[in-house]
Amino acid sequence: MKQGLIILSIFVYGIFNAQDLDIRILKNINGKPNSNWDGFNKGVSFSIYPAMPTCVIGTWAHGYYTKNSDLKRSAFKQGITMCLAVGITTTLKYSIQRKRPFVQYPNDIDRRDHVGPLSFPSGHTTAAFATATALSLTYKKWYVTAPAYAYASFVGYSRMRLGVHFPSDVLVGALIGTGCGFLTWQLDKILFKK
Repeated sequence: MKQGLIILSIFVYGIFNAQDLDIRILKNINGKPNSNWDGFNKGVSFSIYPAMPTCVIGTWAHGYYTKNSDLKRSAFKQGITMCLAVGITTTLKYSIQRKRPFVQYPNDIDRRDHVGPLSFPSGHTTAAFATATALSLTYKKWYVTAPAYAYASFVGYSRMRLGVHFPSDVLVGALIGTGCGFLTWQLDKILFKK
């Protein structure tokens, strides 16, 4: 009984400290308004939604014109990865219903984008990391992987800069997006052994 109370106390202490760290990091990233920088971050955030279908269509077109059936198959897997990631994120958002940081901390966080009410996890970040992982698993070249993950990371940063997501929202979004890519490719290997 005593050990259980100690473990519970440590767990509760960890949760409160994690929340404190979450908001401290976000306050530093959100910082003071800068119209040029904030406008650029809005553009980066928005860019992921046209980037997703562009990657799938571009990969399929590359496979079609080079007569590479593996690339066309990878384009299909990219689409599955992205749909799975967005589906999981949407389900979690409506299940957990975490409020946005600017709602929870109106005196500390400056809202710089129009968004819905739910925060956890970050859909933009999930989509960006799903796209980066899918491209990396398709092409397996450092000059694809490095820029793809740098871009995905910047999307995650932009969501915090705009004050619409906590760092934990972004971290979990990155994990979901990356995990969905690896899961899709692994299931393809298991289900369709060549």
